[in-house]
Amino acid sequence: MSDVEYRHFLSKARDAQKGGEPAWSVQSTGEKVAVALALNRADWLATMNYTMAEAIERTGPVWISLLPRVVRALDNDA
Repeated sequence: MSDVEYRHFLSKARDAQKGGEPAWSVQSTGEKVAVALALNRADWLATMNYTMAEAIERTGPVWISLLPRVVRALDNDA
């Protein structure tokens, strides 16, 4: 797993965690879906017409494998 991918994902998640929906809404579709999963924001996924299963599929295996690590880092930020 790439540390670059982890840092990118974590950065996008932190941006959205701090800036809310306005910071999240400017991200790419793939980033938005992954970040919504990391932040447990099913409401954001719903605005994109994504189910949780579709979001997991869209996020892909690399970022899904990084998801627990990103969530732990976000929890440690709080």
